[in-house]
Order: sequence, then structure tokens, then C-alpha cells
Amino acid sequence: MTHVIVGDADQLFIPDLGRARAGEGRFRGIRLVHTHLRDEPLTTDDLTDLSRLRLDLIAAVGVGSDGRPATLYHTHLLPPGADTPYAEQTVTTVHDETLDFSQFIEQLEDEFSRNTIGAVETAGQTRAIAVHVSVDDEALDPRTSLRELAELATTADVVIVDALIQNRKKFDPKYVMGRGKLEELLLLTMQLDCELVIFDQDLSPNQARAIADVTDVNVIDRSQLILDIFARRAHTHEGKLAVELAQHKYRLPRLSGRGTSLSRLMGGIGGRGPGETKLEIDRRRARDRINFLEKQLKHAEVQRANRRSRRQRQDVPVVALVGYTNAGKSTLFNALTQSDVLVEDKLFATLHTTTRRLRFPQDRELVIIDTVGFIRDLPKDLIVAFKATLEELHEADLLLHVVDIGDPRMAQQMESVENILAEMELLEIPRLKVFNKVDLMEPALAANICRNHGAFGVQATDRRTTRPLMDAIEARLWLADKHEAWLRATLDEPVDPLIP
Repeated sequence: MTHVIVGDADQLFIPDLGRARAGEGRFRGIRLVHTHLRDEPLTTDDLTDLSRLRLDLIAAVGVGSDGRPATLYHTHLLPPGADTPYAEQTVTTVHDETLDFSQFIEQLEDEFSRNTIGAVETAGQTRAIAVHVSVDDEALDPRTSLRELAELATTADVVIVDALIQNRKKFDPKYVMGRGKLEELLLLTMQLDCELVIFDQDLSPNQARAIADVTDVNVIDRSQLILDIFARRAHTHEGKLAVELAQHKYRLPRLSGRGTSLSRLMGGIGGRGPGETKLEIDRRRARDRINFLEKQLKHAEVQRANRRSRRQRQDVPVVALVGYTNAGKSTLFNALTQSDVLVEDKLFATLHTTTRRLRFPQDRELVIIDTVGFIRDLPKDLIVAFKATLEELHEADLLLHVVDIGDPRMAQQMESVENILAEMELLEIPRLKVFNKVDLMEPALAANICRNHGAFGVQATDRRTTRPLMDAIEARLWLADKHEAWLRATLDEPVDPLIP
């Protein structure tokens, strides 16, 4: 089939061909042959169309001074890993071109298939490219931040196949990144068969739409990825309500409409013309749903307050586990209480508060609480939505700050947890540091790190290693006068934290 597109001397408009095919058929089966009245080579616009539309080949027929076809310029895409995304332009005359196109495109598709084997290996999973745009005064290492983003993506069943990093003096107000890097991102999405781009920083609604328009793929930011993880992993009724509330608050300013084409007419004198648009209806419904969810969470908050008041009347101490996500809080909770709370080596495996009673000798009891994990730059809507869930922390007599001792970002994670505790006005509550996963490093090194931070080293999967911690909890809650001297004597000794 042949389509004829009529343009002018400067440009032509190509109809929308949709998104490039994925899988074994690498190209569309479309060749674009057009004329250049000034006999110039392929332009930047031509090469952009080649990559965006995934054309088999693009060619320009130069028109000579006599008005007849003269020079032929053509090129094609190259497989991933090449120095450039497309081949150097071939220049011949119209009458001397001898390319056997059928054989050529078959060989090229085979070469693409061999170089994009990852698309087969990740079949059924969402393939994404991670993007981090940093400014000059940013303190966090971009690669460290992208590693955490990749862990978040894994939790959401997304495969990060490549990453782009750009350092700028300031963010571009429309695209965040520069136009050249944006074109590079566009080519990567084509070459690597990606259907998603994840930005490591929050995007405004206009920025997300502008980048999506250029790349023709879904574009989300870090907050939206975290919201998706919470939506997947919220199992309790209250957790689902909190996640839905956060999602509605996030999406409300991002709702977009289509002008007045979806309007309805109002009747009556003076009321004729465009009425309430579809966009306005969607926004009103979203606000109504937000109000309903807030009332439901308020009711759940009252129920929790009643449960807390009953515990307070019984004078039962409360110990709460806090810490960065995937530090091992739920594993430690299971070890201390012999429970079976869900444990996975993923971020945000636990999204709801779990409470258990723990009995000590001499008829002493306490309530221990496992909470949702913290993370750097947690979306504000999620902090507000889960603030009620974390209100139990305000009633705690002791906080156990659980830290993954083997994580290279341990210092930053501890700082993030401290900042969140400060925002929630919880720094006045006594805390014990618990360094988990000490079995993953040399015992002497683990003991030194624990001693330097005044922490207790545990292997949460081995309940025997928690005995020193249990003794410290008992001393803090019931033997306060002896606790300080006991703790100082314990931490001054270079004890292997794995010895029960």
C-alpha cells in the first residue's frame, strides 16, 4: 500500500502511526521517501521521525536544478549498543541505487533481535528507564538515589533496563531535563522497548504531560511509584482507605480535560451554552471521595484511640519498632513475638500496624507494635494519610530504631528516620538503636559499629541474638534506675553481638 502525503517546500505532516511494535517484529514495514526541493541531506527532523516512528528506512530525493530527481539520501536505525542511533547517510543518485531492500531489512531485524534479547527475558514485566536530574547544590549521590529507585521498581514488578543521569544548574521548567537529553531518552525508549519512564524527582502535572507527549510512553515520578506500591500491598481495610486517599489527593491536580467538547448544555434562560464539563465533574467526584475517605479514617482513628485508652488503663508499656523500609522490622517483630507477619526482601512489605503482647518473667507484659517503614522523601499525601496509623507511636514508652547494618546507605537512612520522627514530634520518646543483619559481616566489625553507635546488634532471623536487646528493654521499662549503668557497662565491652 502506498500513501501520498502532500507538504510544502519546508515540511510535511505525517499522520499518527501510534506506538512502535515490540517483540520480534522490530519495524513497522513502513518506508518514508520524500523530496528535498533544495537537494539537501536528511535533516534533524527526518532523523527524529525515523527514530520516533520506528521506520524501516527514511530517504530523501533531492531535486536538481533542472527540476528532475537527482541525489538520493537514505539511512536506517542501528541496534542498541551502537555509537549512534542511526547509520551514516548513504548518498547516491536516484538511478544508481541498487539496494535489495527485502534482504536488507530482514538482516537488520535479525540483528535487532539478537541485540535486544532482554525484551524476551523480561516478557510479561513492565520495562522502564529511570531518570535522575540533579542540580549543582544537590547533596545526594545520583547513583545512590537511583539504586533505591530500582529497588522500589522491583517491588512494583517493574524492570529498570537503563538509567539516565543529567546534572544541570537548574531544572528545565517544562521538561525538567534538557532537550538534548530528552531526545536521548526518546531514542532509548524506542531501542529498549520501554513503555514507562520513572523520574527520581517529583514532577508537576504539566511536566509529566509534556515529557509523555515527547516520548509517547507513560511517565511517572518517584511519588507515584511509591503510591502504586502501597496500593498493591495494602491489605487491611484502613490501609486501603489511606492509600486511596493519598492517590486521590495526588491525582486531583493532575486531572485534565478536553475543553468544552465533553460539556453538557444547561437549560433555562441565561443558562444556554457549555455547562459543567467532564473535567469539572471528575474533580468534584474526586473531592467528594476525598471527604468520604477522610471521614472513614477519622472513624478508624477514634477506634484506635479507644483501644489505646484501654491499654493505658491497664498500665501496659508500649514498645514500637520504627526504621527505614526493608531494615528487618517485621522479621525482628516475628522473632520477639513468635508471630507470622508477612516478611519479604522488598521495600514496603508491611503497610499496616500490627500489635502483639509480649510477656516477660515476673508477670510483666508489654505491647509491641510493628509499623510501616519510612523512606526518604515520602510523598506528603502519604505522610498525611498514614499519620493516623502512626499515631500509636505517640503513646509508645520506647522506640526501637531498627537499622540494616550492612546497607551502604545506612547513615543516610538513619538520618531520614530521625527527620521523620522530628516531623512527627517523636524525638522526646526514648529510643534504642537495633542494628540488624550483623551476620552478613565480620563479627568484630559488626561489634565495633554497634559500639560506636551505642546500638544492639541482632540477627533478626535468630531469636537467640535478641536476648541482650530484651534485657535492655526490660531494664528501660521496669528497672529505670539500673538501666543507665547496665547499658554503659554492656556497651563498653567489645562483645560479639551474635553471642546470645
